[in-house]
Amino acid sequence: MTTKKFSPEGFELCIYGEEANINYFLTTPLTPDSEGGIVNKTSTVKAHTRRRYVGDTTPSNVSGGERVWMYDPGRIRLNVLPGEPFILDDKVEKRQFTYTGNIVDLHAFLMSDVKEETKLYTTGAPYVIPKPTA
Repeated sequence: MTTKKFSPEGFELCIYGEEANINYFLTTPLTPDSEGGIVNKTSTVKAHTRRRYVGDTTPSNVSGGERVWMYDPGRIRLNVLPGEPFILDDKVEKRQFTYTGNIVDLHAFLMSDVKEETKLYTTGAPYVIPKPTA
């Protein structure tokens, strides 16, 4: 399993964690931002000369043309997770995630979509998120 980026619709918020872990706590599963979002982008590069080292008297020529690269909106560096940490605990499972955005948006998102009564631990005070009523 790997850490992925999730952006809940309607909230200025990104959650980073493993897909199975975050979806365990939610009634509506989140899909990663990169799922179906990876695209190939292109750009045009002009022909130019390049020196191999400072003071090179015979620079080489670089041909122009199109360059193609992969763009993934959900890609993150796994050595440092962005944002602030938070923990969800429903007395059965306890999992840690990180988020970028406002804690108010995270709280509002969880209030609308959590399966069971869950405790939200942040760098501040812990919050009890009640089970939504039908």
